[in-house]
Amino acid sequence: MLPTIAIVGRPNVGKSTLFNALTKTRDALVADQPGLTRDRKFGRGIVGGNCWLIDTGGLGEKSDAMLEHITQQAWLAIKEADSILFLVDGRGGLTAADENLANELRKLETPVHLVVNKAEGVPKELISAEFYSLGLDKIHVISAAHQRGITDLMLKILERFPPTEDYLPKDDKSLKIAVLGRPNVGKSTLVNRLLGYQRVITFDEPGTTRDSIFIPLEKDGKDYTLIDTAGVRRRSKVFETIEKFSIIKALQAINACNVVIMLVDATEGMTVQDTNLLGYVLDSGRGLIIAVNKWDGLKHDYREKVKTNLDRKLHFIDFAKIHFVSALHGTGVDKLLDTANIIWKSASRKIHTPRLNDALQEAIKAHAPPLVRGRRIKLRYINQAGNNPPLFIIHGNQVEALPDSYRRYLKNFFRETFQLEGTPIHLDFKQGENPFAGRKNILTPHQQKKKQRLMKHVKK
Repeated sequence: MLPTIAIVGRPNVGKSTLFNALTKTRDALVADQPGLTRDRKFGRGIVGGNCWLIDTGGLGEKSDAMLEHITQQAWLAIKEADSILFLVDGRGGLTAADENLANELRKLETPVHLVVNKAEGVPKELISAEFYSLGLDKIHVISAAHQRGITDLMLKILERFPPTEDYLPKDDKSLKIAVLGRPNVGKSTLVNRLLGYQRVITFDEPGTTRDSIFIPLEKDGKDYTLIDTAGVRRRSKVFETIEKFSIIKALQAINACNVVIMLVDATEGMTVQDTNLLGYVLDSGRGLIIAVNKWDGLKHDYREKVKTNLDRKLHFIDFAKIHFVSALHGTGVDKLLDTANIIWKSASRKIHTPRLNDALQEAIKAHAPPLVRGRRIKLRYINQAGNNPPLFIIHGNQVEALPDSYRRYLKNFFRETFQLEGTPIHLDFKQGENPFAGRKNILTPHQQKKKQRLMKHVKK
């Protein structure tokens, strides 16, 4: 089993930068601004050995409601860790917050390694001298931004654990579910409700979640990965660079998942920004669940108004499964995972070619393709070329003239026939080649005489 190492320290000392350097990823958001990281973020450390790393929010600053949540998350990470990296700012020097945090960490039985960061261009002895007063004997000097000293750091930390060079992670076959939506619609609350405990920070303030948090979940013998994302606002209202990166992370989560739960605020109904987000999901081809949140407490008349609004604005994605839930009280939440499993099964399904061709002939028999310039469009045969989402290729003649209405008819027919629920269906049409194209028709002597005889009757 791999050791778990937590990276802690006051805000803006380089914890997320070190996390990215040790995992060789850009999973953690990094910016020259304190308090950027809020929730715990897990990653696989591969520098100097194999381990699990936990990136945490800043500790030791003045307390307010949000910082209390961040502090709680950080201390949960400390309790889970086998070793602790206590990061300090070598250029900023020793602070009272560092001393207070060191006093708390010394009380733990978990080994604590003091890591002096931002040491580029300065002698190690000089930049680390004042930090010896913290009373921690394991002191390391590094530069996370320039990736200097981090290999020696990890080799020293991991030497007390069994060798893990031959460790190979198992293939992640869990069902990945991303929770997407505008700010303050209850995404983190829904994730916590699905998990059954307070895993991510929830706060009555838009923009609480800034990063995409991947959280494993096992339920009823099935493995899931829930992805809590940052709220996505309209582009015209996004001014901060950090929020732009948060939105990029949220949109990247769409491509990383198998099924998207699009959360809509029932009190506001389907907004323009919600439909814009649905456009991103449609382009990705992911399975889709629309969860209408904050459903409890609404009057019957208002509920009917919300349903009418949904029917009117969601006519272009009639395949999506709709649930009316309350993330805060748990109403209807349990059904979301069951629906996600059904959608993933539909999206992954492989249909044999004979069954597809039988269905195509049934569709043509029930509703024949239209005429084009007096000739009937012919759809000859079909095969499946991919899944997630299902991709079908239909071969025929004059397929480029097939109207959109008939293409939608075929999609709906295949969806109903093969019970492909909650997933988009892609159809690709290929024109059959003319076997006589490019070949000159050579007339026989008899045909030439007949042509000459007929041409005498043609008006000039």
